[in-house]
Amino acid sequence: MSKPLIVVESPTKVRTIKKYLGKGYNVAATVGHIKDLPAKEMGIDIEKDFKPKYKNIPGKQKVISSLKRAAGDAKDIYLAPDPDREGEAIAWHAAEVLKKKDRKFHRVLFHELTQNAINKAIAAPEKLNKKKYEAQQARRILDRLVGYQVSPLLWRKVKGGLSAGRVQSVAVRIICERERAIYAFNPEEYWSITAYLEDNAPPPFTAKLAKKDGKKIRIPDEKASTAILNDLSETRFIVEKVQEKTTKRNPLPPFITSKLQQEAIRKLRFSAKKTMIVAQQLYEGIDLGPGKPEGLITYMRTDSTRISKEAAEEALLLIRERFGKQYALEKPRFFKNRKKAQDAHEAIRPTSVFNAPEKIAGYLSKDQLALYTLIWKRFVASQMAQALIDTSLISIKAGSYLFAASGSTIKFPGFMTLYMSVDDADERERKADDLPKLSEGMVLKLNKLDPKQHFTLPPPRFSEASLIKELEENGIGRPSTYAAILSTIRAKGYVDFAKGYFRPSELGFIVNDLLVQSFPDIFGVDFTARMENSLDSIEDAEADYLEILTRFYDPFKKDLDAASESMLSMRGVGIPTGLTCPRCKRQLHIKVGKNGQYLACSGYPECKYSTNYTRDETGKIQPVEPSKDEASGEICEKCGKPMVLKQGQYGPFLACSGYPDCKNTKSINSNHAGRDTGVKCPEKGCGGSLVERKSRRGKIFYGCSRYPECTFAIWDKPVAKECPECKAKFLVEKTTKREGAFYACIEKGCGYKENR
Repeated sequence: MSKPLIVVESPTKVRTIKKYLGKGYNVAATVGHIKDLPAKEMGIDIEKDFKPKYKNIPGKQKVISSLKRAAGDAKDIYLAPDPDREGEAIAWHAAEVLKKKDRKFHRVLFHELTQNAINKAIAAPEKLNKKKYEAQQARRILDRLVGYQVSPLLWRKVKGGLSAGRVQSVAVRIICERERAIYAFNPEEYWSITAYLEDNAPPPFTAKLAKKDGKKIRIPDEKASTAILNDLSETRFIVEKVQEKTTKRNPLPPFITSKLQQEAIRKLRFSAKKTMIVAQQLYEGIDLGPGKPEGLITYMRTDSTRISKEAAEEALLLIRERFGKQYALEKPRFFKNRKKAQDAHEAIRPTSVFNAPEKIAGYLSKDQLALYTLIWKRFVASQMAQALIDTSLISIKAGSYLFAASGSTIKFPGFMTLYMSVDDADERERKADDLPKLSEGMVLKLNKLDPKQHFTLPPPRFSEASLIKELEENGIGRPSTYAAILSTIRAKGYVDFAKGYFRPSELGFIVNDLLVQSFPDIFGVDFTARMENSLDSIEDAEADYLEILTRFYDPFKKDLDAASESMLSMRGVGIPTGLTCPRCKRQLHIKVGKNGQYLACSGYPECKYSTNYTRDETGKIQPVEPSKDEASGEICEKCGKPMVLKQGQYGPFLACSGYPDCKNTKSINSNHAGRDTGVKCPEKGCGGSLVERKSRRGKIFYGCSRYPECTFAIWDKPVAKECPECKAKFLVEKTTKREGAFYACIEKGCGYKENR
C-alpha cells in the first residue's frame, strides 16, 4: 500500500512539508492549476446552465502523470493547495484526476507552513468545500462571458488584440473618470497669512490666520490680503487661549493583502505584483540553514485582521524582553474586521516573532528581508502600548482677527518606537512645530506677516497604492486580484504609468467610452461591487450559483446584442471631434488603425486628410502636424539614407528621406522596427540602436535598428544603465519568482545584479 499523498500547488512547499512530516507521506505539487477552460473558445455551455468545459491544461500531462504515480494505490489523498477559492478549485480538479474506487479525499488548509500548523491541519482534515469551489467557478464563468463576448466586439469595432474584462475595464473607467475630473478642474485663487511671532523666550514660532469676527476666513485675492495686512499693521497680538491635552494613539492592525500592497508600494517602492511574488516566497518557505526550509509568514491573500491568541501572546513575550514592560499590553489586542471581510484566514503576520529580521537576514534576499521586516514590525507593533502625544493648541487674538498655532511632542512613543505607517510619519512631520511655553494674556512680539498666494489643486492621479485603496473601498475585485488588475491594464496599453502615476492612454479613453456607452451597468462601479458580494454569498451558502449567473447574463445579453449593432466603428465612422478638416472643411473624426489612433476627415475617401493628435491640459484635442524631416534614428536598408517619421491614414510610419528616388517605407510596429530603447547596439562599429521588435509568434525581443546588416538581438529589455562592475554600456530587465524584478548584466563572466 502506497503512503498517503499530500497534494500542494507549489513545488517550493514540497520541501517545507516533507521536512516536518518526514517519510510517512508522499508530497507532490500540481504546479498551479492543472485544469482550466479552453484557451481558444469560451468553454461555457450557456444553454446547459452555464456548464463549464474544463480541460487539462496543455503541457500539464507530465504533472498529472507524476501526481498519479505519487498517489499509487494510496487510500488517502490530502489536498492542500492554497486556502482560498483558487486553491479550492485546484483541489477539486486534483481530486477529479486522482479519483479511484475506495479512495478518500481530505481537504487540508495550511494557513502557515510551520510544524505545528501542518500537523494540526493533517490531524483535522475537512471535506472539499463545494460552495467555495462554486464561487470560484462562478467568477471564472462571469469573466469568460464578458471577456469572450465583448473582446471580439472590440476587435470588430476598434482593432484586433484588444480585450475587455469584467473587473479590469472598471479599473480603467475609474482612471479615465479621474483624468476627466482633472481636465474639468478650474483652479481657484486664495491667499494665506502667516504671522512670525515670539515671546520673551525662544523659540520663535508661526501662527496662521484662521478667523475674523469669530467666523472662518477665506482670502480670495491679493487685494483682500493687502486690506487685512493694513488692518493688522498697528494691532497687538495677544494669547487668548491655550489648550493642552494628551491624546492616545493606537497602532494599526496587522496587514491584510491590500494594506500590505499599499504600504510596500509607498515604503519599499515595490509594485503590487512584486509585493505578492516576494510574499509568496516568504509564505512557502525559506531555507534557514541547510535542509531547514520554514514558512516565515502566514497566508498572504486575506482581508481579515484576525490573529490567533497564541501569536499575540508570543508577541507580548518578545515585547517585554526587547522593549520592557511599559511597552507591552497586559493582554492581547484584537482588531475588528471591516464589514464583508472574509474571515477564513488570519491577518498577514510572522509565523514566529522570534524569527526577528536581523536574526534571519543572512538567509533572505534584499527584497525578502525588506518585506519581511515590514510585516514583522507591523505585527509586533500591533501588540505594543499606545503612543501618548502632548498637543498644544494656541489661539492668538489680533483685533478682530484670530490666529492659530499648534504643536505636539511625543510623551511616550509606545508602538511608534518600532513602526509608523507612511501616514503616521507624515502627520508627525506636520505636527513637529516647537512652541514656547505660553499663557493666556501674553503679548507677543510680531516679527513679520507673510502673505502667500495659492491655488486649489485638481484631484490627484492614482498611484498604485491609491488605486488599490480606491478598488478596495469600492468593493471592486478582491485582495488576491489587485496585482493582476494593475498589471493587465498596463499590459493592454489602456493606461500609461509614468512617474508613479496612472493616466489613461488615448486607446484607454476610446475603449472605455465605447464600453461605458454600450454597457453602463456591467462596467459600472456599483454593479461590479454588488457582483463581488454575490460571489461571496455563493461561498457563504447564502445564494444559488446558477441564479446569480442567470441574473447577470440576461441583461448582459441584451446589451451585447444592442452593442453589436449600435457601437461606433473606430475603423469606419469613428468618433466626431467637432474639429474642421483644414482641406475640405468637413468634420474630423478620431479613428483607430493598425498603428494606433489618429484624426481623419469624415469625407474619406474623397478627402484623404489625416494627422496625429494630442490633448492639452483641459483634454481638448489638438491636431499635430509632424515635421517633414522628423528623424527616427533608423537607416534605410535599401539606400542607406536616414528614415523619417511620417503620418498616414493608418497612423505613423517610417519613410526613406531619399524619396522619390527611394520609396522604401516601414510600419513602426512591424517586425522590422519598433520603439527605440535609447541603448546603442553593443556590436563594434555598428552605430545602430536597440529597438523593440516582435517575432513571428508575437513575442517581444530587442534587436539592432540596422537589421539585416547587424543581427544582434536579445530577449530581455535593455536599459541605458552602465554596469558598475564590468562597465558594460547597458543592463537588462529580468523578473524571476524567487528574486522578483531586478536589473542584470549580460556581459559574459560578469553576473552583476541590482534591484529595480
